[in-house]
Amino acid sequence: MSEPLSNIPRGMRYYFGAEARIRRVVEDTAMSVFDGWSYEEMTTPSVDYYALFEQGMGRRQAERAFRFTDTDGRLLALRPDVTSSLARAAATLFAERERPLRLCYAAPVFRQKPQSHAEWRRESRQIGCELIGAANTEADMEMLAIAVEVLQRLGFGQNSYCITLNDVEVFNGVAEGLALDDSSRDQMRLLIDSRDAADLQRFLAPYAAPDEREGFARLIQLSGKRETLAEARRLITNPRSVAALHRLEELWRIIEALSLTDYFEIDFGDVSGLDYYTGLTFKMYLSGAGARVGGGGRYDQLTSNFGRPEPAVGFVFDLDALTDVLARSKNSTPAREPERTVVPIRNDDSTAIFFEAIGKRARGERLLIESCEVKQCRN
Repeated sequence: MSEPLSNIPRGMRYYFGAEARIRRVVEDTAMSVFDGWSYEEMTTPSVDYYALFEQGMGRRQAERAFRFTDTDGRLLALRPDVTSSLARAAATLFAERERPLRLCYAAPVFRQKPQSHAEWRRESRQIGCELIGAANTEADMEMLAIAVEVLQRLGFGQNSYCITLNDVEVFNGVAEGLALDDSSRDQMRLLIDSRDAADLQRFLAPYAAPDEREGFARLIQLSGKRETLAEARRLITNPRSVAALHRLEELWRIIEALSLTDYFEIDFGDVSGLDYYTGLTFKMYLSGAGARVGGGGRYDQLTSNFGRPEPAVGFVFDLDALTDVLARSKNSTPAREPERTVVPIRNDDSTAIFFEAIGKRARGERLLIESCEVKQCRN
């Protein structure tokens, strides 16, 4: 069945005028901040082997990719994720480079199946950075500090955004104690994402005593500041989860020392869907956005798929989501060039038109050439 050429595929869209300009400013602002923290820009292939993303994102997420077969019969995919490709480059192309590596990018990603009604786009542009080869709390804090700077440079102030923090090892420690298989772990993760404590308790009935089920259901509803950590310590005691709470507490101590607590919350119900996260995870929310505008975390095992295991942490902004909020906002607007008056050029002599146009452009003026046909139409 052929489609009318006036239609565009579902999940795609045009950007024009003010929106297109905002997108450009947002991208330039973020990349300028990355450069200020010594991150080097990298461009990854738009088409790659599907196996790369299956290893990096996990099968459930990778299945959302646009897939097709190469002439040699190997399965390819339009890039649904950038981090997997950067991790491979770090372990292969940059194997001999001094660590840590600081890499950044701005690139479109393509996902055939939306993850939710709020995330309806099948093409979106991501802006992100990755710090590879550093395992300490300072590396995690560097990511958070960069994210805060980008949002502040875009004009978002206090109470206009929130970055939620969690550690996947809190969840992993509980799942390990319950002896859940991979399928059950995925099911429990989906129940946590839905925030349905009653359904979660019913799911846990075969695995845990009533008081344990109630405690874990309470844990996934916890969100807030430092007091959230204290409450979590009363609810879970397995060593793996407790170690994760220690890491979050150390990170929170630095956030407090920097007077940044207004921009952060701890949220134990915010569980990442990407399989490569191994520790800290965080997500970024803006007032006025229907879904998160970014997220990231630590993925210390991803590069081992390419023969070089090493720690890594990174994050990504969704340019489309940021643009949507900024386009609707009157108060949070990125700094950009003021609107300039358009200088029309009218002349019957083509050479004179361009002689004048080149001169005006050399002076930085914004111009519009009006041809003879246009002038005749206006007359």
